[in-house]
Amino acid sequence: MTNNDILRRIRYTFDFGDDDMTGLFKQADVEVTRAQVSDWLKKEEDEAFVELKDVELSIFLNGLINKNRGRRDGPQQEPEARLTNNIILKKLKIALNLRNDEILKIFEAVEVTMSEHELSAFFRNPKQHQYKLFKDQYLRNFLNGIQKKYRPEAGS
Repeated sequence: MTNNDILRRIRYTFDFGDDDMTGLFKQADVEVTRAQVSDWLKKEEDEAFVELKDVELSIFLNGLINKNRGRRDGPQQEPEARLTNNIILKKLKIALNLRNDEILKIFEAVEVTMSEHELSAFFRNPKQHQYKLFKDQYLRNFLNGIQKKYRPEAGS
């Protein structure tokens, strides 16, 4: 999945308007214009399409965390220069205040069976031997599941 796909899906799931989108970046202390957001949301075939970099998606997800959970005291979270699907899952878990059992129910809603142990492997340190890569298909299913949970009227 591309960063642009992820941004589009989150925007759709939570029905964020342009002002909401720029506001989420602002929550992470970064100013972006509506034009920038618009270009990130365009399809790849569009001439005005601009690829969303890892650091920009990280800033957006940090802003979502700040909006939903409140800003923490002290220095703000530094955006990752390189994102993995595992980091994206972790940031969404924090932003949406999800417990592991809730994440498993989200996966069940899209007919993906996963054990508590499998899920915990996605949150481990990459240096641990139990660490498991959160592949694109899992991320796609997770985003479909949160769409079902937070915007059920949209269907699948």
